[in-house]
Amino acid sequence: MSKQPASILIVDDDSCIRELCEKTLKGYRVFQAGTCQDALRIYEQHTIDLILTDVMMPGCTGLDLLRQIKGLDPTAVVIIMTGFVEKETILGALKEGADDFINKPLNLLQLKTAIEKALARKTLKEELANLKKLDHLKSIFLSLISHKFRTPITAISLFLQDIQHGVYDLKDPAFSQNVRMINDETLYLSRMVSDLLAFSQVMEGSEAVLQREPCDLNLIVVSLLHGSQEACNKPGIETDYQDVPLPLLNLDRKKITFALQQIIENAYKFSGEEGQVSIALHNGGDSVRVLVSDTGVGIPADEIPKVFEKFYQIDPGNTGQVRGFGLGLFYAREFIRLHGGAINMDSQPGQGVTVTVSLPLQ
Repeated sequence: MSKQPASILIVDDDSCIRELCEKTLKGYRVFQAGTCQDALRIYEQHTIDLILTDVMMPGCTGLDLLRQIKGLDPTAVVIIMTGFVEKETILGALKEGADDFINKPLNLLQLKTAIEKALARKTLKEELANLKKLDHLKSIFLSLISHKFRTPITAISLFLQDIQHGVYDLKDPAFSQNVRMINDETLYLSRMVSDLLAFSQVMEGSEAVLQREPCDLNLIVVSLLHGSQEACNKPGIETDYQDVPLPLLNLDRKKITFALQQIIENAYKFSGEEGQVSIALHNGGDSVRVLVSDTGVGIPADEIPKVFEKFYQIDPGNTGQVRGFGLGLFYAREFIRLHGGAINMDSQPGQGVTVTVSLPLQ
């Protein structure tokens, strides 16, 4: 995919200056504003990589605009154009976080050079920030894995040590019970490893590239229900689902299947031993909606936005032993958004959860 050119917002009450700057900055996406109010409106409506603003303007100065822009985004890049060389003006701009200065009358070569350098510094800062974020996420992920694996490994190790020391009578019913428990822990570890491999593949293919093909959502949902490990573990939960006539959707089958799988598995996972999970498909004319509802424990309203964050997990029983890594819904939302769709969650504690996925027909 080709990289989109950087976007620059030129703010000056003199339209001639704005036009001169735009002609000089060919190759960039250029926006113009004659007032601070127009500049703020454009900044909030578009992705702006750099603001080039005059100091003296009617109603609001460039320093006022600088202050407001930095308040919205401290990392925003702002270059000040000024015909004034007063020490107070320069110090005020520096105090508010100006990234560079250009003197008027404009030297067009200096203008292009200053913008290229500022954008290069911005790119470098973003790369460093991304590296720090990745390093932080790596530390969280390694800590999470260690925590998730420690408990079952400890239980298995202690059981084997007890056998080695002759603690158990092989004919004792307690021994058979512990064997079943250790077998469950072994299966748990196996599923965790499978989850890790699955997420590894998902993270490698999470870039904004879709391999679209005609897909029948009914078939995808049916295959997920038949293969659901969580549904198999909860035989007391009734599944309510019926095929409905739907047009084929042009989807990335792998990504949408993964997204719906996370939602359906969670519906069973966070339900009790008895209850109901309902999956309903609706043709809304310009979109198809998938509703997945359960009669489980529900989620407090303040936690709903958090469930789509990386590594966040709902733990209704406060056990600290919820299976999984808190990545499923994060990637589910990412993949649904890549398709131009949306995902919403409604819930109240004790009244279950309803997740609604909307996918455009076109």
